[in-house]
Amino acid sequence: MQQILVYADSLSWGIIPRTRRRLDFEQRWPGVLELGLAAGGRRVRVIEDCLNGRRTVWEDPYKPGRNGLDGLAQCIESQSPLDLVILMLGTNDFQSMHPHNAWHAATGVATLVGAIRSAPIEPGMPVPPVLVVCPPVLRPPSGPIAPKFDGADRKCTGLAVAYREMCEEQGCHFFDAGSVVNASPLDGVHLDAAEHLTLGEALVGVVDGLLAHPEAQAEDAGAAGAAQ
Repeated sequence: MQQILVYADSLSWGIIPRTRRRLDFEQRWPGVLELGLAAGGRRVRVIEDCLNGRRTVWEDPYKPGRNGLDGLAQCIESQSPLDLVILMLGTNDFQSMHPHNAWHAATGVATLVGAIRSAPIEPGMPVPPVLVVCPPVLRPPSGPIAPKFDGADRKCTGLAVAYREMCEEQGCHFFDAGSVVNASPLDGVHLDAAEHLTLGEALVGVVDGLLAHPEAQAEDAGAAGAAQ
């Protein structure tokens, strides 16, 4: 069984725009990803650690526990062994109480990548590769969350370019969600159900290419057993 950790925020948690409700697992992009990989013959589990309001490395002045760096190393430790970690964070860095731009968000993600790679996993367990998924840029926010994200559509300018450059520097994998989906016109921030489906399906091939093939895993397991 291969294990993938999705460490993310409300865009991956599956909040339904303009509501406080949540899409079902098979409707959320992590669920679509798991089902798509399974349909291709993989024994895989997608573990969701998605917290509404989570930033990359900054605190929410109104809600505790939204700093993505806090507890990340322990999350990697508790969920290991992992075959891949998918990071999709940054949207909340642009909330109106923060002055951040695309460079700040990308640098925050780089800090998270470092925490994943230095997590205190058990001896012999693999350090998982990291896939950074850049969130789609925000639209002008509307509805109840508009004050919270006022100006976010301007502050996030150049996000995909900043993330791509950071991934090249850090030596991790990159996918631009904005190349296949857009923020919902209902609130300018989150993803509609159709966008979850599109993103999950787009990531199936990307993730499949990053995971070891089951045949190779079986050979490695057999070799390890013979060595014992």
